[in-house]
Amino acid sequence: MMGSRARLVSLLLAFLLARAAEAGGGSGSRYLTKDERWMNQRLDHFSPTDHRRFKQRYFEFLDYHRAPGGPIFLRICGESACGGIPNDYLAVLAKKFGAAVVTPEHRYYGKSSPFKRLTTENLRFLSSKQALFDLAVFRQYYQESLNARYNRTGFDNPWFVIGVSYSGALSAWFRLKFPHLTCGSLASSGVVRAVYNYTAFDKQVGESAGPECKAVLQEITKLVDEQLRTDSRSVKALFSAQALKNDGDFLFFLADAAATTFQYGDPDSVCSPLINAKKSRKNLVEAYAQFVKDYYIKEMEIPPSSYDQEYLKDTTPNDSSSRLWWFQVCSEVAFFQIAPKTDSVRSARIDTRYHLDLCRNVFGEGVYPDVFMTNLYYGGTRIAASKIVLTNGSQDPWRHASKQKSSKGMPSYLMKCSNCGHGTDLRGCPQSPFRIEDENPHLSCTDQGTPQTAHLPQQSMQ
Repeated sequence: MMGSRARLVSLLLAFLLARAAEAGGGSGSRYLTKDERWMNQRLDHFSPTDHRRFKQRYFEFLDYHRAPGGPIFLRICGESACGGIPNDYLAVLAKKFGAAVVTPEHRYYGKSSPFKRLTTENLRFLSSKQALFDLAVFRQYYQESLNARYNRTGFDNPWFVIGVSYSGALSAWFRLKFPHLTCGSLASSGVVRAVYNYTAFDKQVGESAGPECKAVLQEITKLVDEQLRTDSRSVKALFSAQALKNDGDFLFFLADAAATTFQYGDPDSVCSPLINAKKSRKNLVEAYAQFVKDYYIKEMEIPPSSYDQEYLKDTTPNDSSSRLWWFQVCSEVAFFQIAPKTDSVRSARIDTRYHLDLCRNVFGEGVYPDVFMTNLYYGGTRIAASKIVLTNGSQDPWRHASKQKSSKGMPSYLMKCSNCGHGTDLRGCPQSPFRIEDENPHLSCTDQGTPQTAHLPQQSMQ
């Protein structure tokens, strides 16, 4: 997920998979495999003299592979620890096309870190550019291992790259930079356009909430802002967030709690209790605090302390994803989720200065996101590539950083429904997430895909 805390990615995936298992969705295990494999990866792909290497973790699933010549689905693992290959809709596609599924872990995240201490100096090799070369090297390494397994030389299986969110952008960028290594790409919720002040995120939260819920969220934000000025300690304690000394960190935590429900297609979890509280004339701040504690902290397992800048400064954290993603935010892509000048849902105190101060406080002077150069390098929404399918959910606040209009060889699809969020297409039917193989042939996801164009690239993977 491209959320402000990368720890959400792995936690939300586990949460959604657990819900699917409870509902009987999917086909058994929450993962296709969790068996770890390793390769030696180069630390700096751009230095002819630095020959240091690190261990990169990856996973493979061959049960559906139509060996030896069947396609390879390279599922890109993004800004979180990668504990295996999830059993989601990609499993259905792999079974249909007779594909192997392989997933390398992103450098620095999880168990694939080159360094024990994540100092700013040691993080200088963490970037999307280095990660793309990791994927290219892995692709060649794995192809050669397959060839050795089947006692052949010089053979290339058809490779198709797939990713969601930041890894969706990596999927599109990989097709752009290494078109000879892949026959196509799926960029699900792929945020291919770096954005400095990402006000569209908050605007989409308001649109996804709808007029009634949006008005309640805005009233709560105003009330919390007022209470922070008069009795900061008490209002933070109400949300079990006393650890957040910085008011900006606290307000960002509250904004994320609501935004996540729209991002991941669960709007009723926040809107229903708040609208009911408004109609019943209950204390709205207390009602929102109850939601945050029950849903975000307890059910989603997101501790308020993970929003603390002192926590982000820790160079040896138990969970490094937040610090690592913030470094990529502060050095490359920004995506500063700031309040628009008018009609914002989040507090106006979450502004550009808050983000820049965070970057400086956590990583020191000199770490700054040059989004102009990032978009110049990759093309942003003007990405000049082909055979990339881009998909987005209508309720997802991140879709405005994606390429939403089709162009030649790059069809873009917008899935429209009240719970079409981040990476919806890989979770199966939006109405029944992870129910990936419908037992009833008369039931289907109807009217969910609204293509900008009817053209799809006819790339055979046979």
